Amino acid sequence: MNLEKLVAVSGRPGIYRMAANRPNGLIIEDLDSGKKFFAPSRRHQFTPLESISIYTETEEATVELKTVFVNMLTQLEETPPVATKSSSTDIKNYFESILPEYDRDKVLVSDIKKLIKWFNYLNERGLLALPTEEELAAAEAAKAATEAEVAVDTTEEE
Repeated sequence: MNLEKLVAVSGRPGIYRMAANRPNGLIIEDLDSGKKFFAPSRRHQFTPLESISIYTETEEATVELKTVFVNMLTQLEETPPVATKSSSTDIKNYFESILPEYDRDKVLVSDIKKLIKWFNYLNERGLLALPTEEELAAAEAAKAATEAEVAVDTTEEE
């Protein structure tokens, strides 16, 4: 699953692929039609999906959006996403089954609704896939390397 070039654009529904970067905005591509258009930064704000994290009550304090989407994909058969027009309680219960450690004070129902909309949008277009074993191994290696660096830094300080 690669969220690298995907962006959410304020004032526009859905998700777009960033085609090019300009000093005064972005050229974005519609995922359905492939049509490209200019979105000026004076009018829009851009949020890359790979930079989004969800607050949790764990040591790390956040979980990447990519991880949440993987959880949603793996549980798609047993626990399909609820409709965004469902009650707040149903939406919270669904998200709790996907990410039990999410921070209930910081993550709002509107955030969960947006996340569900994005998931459905990307999944309908076949842009979400479970990570391969190589990707999982690479992610574990990167995590271990980061933890080793942190351990070295704390040892040096003492």
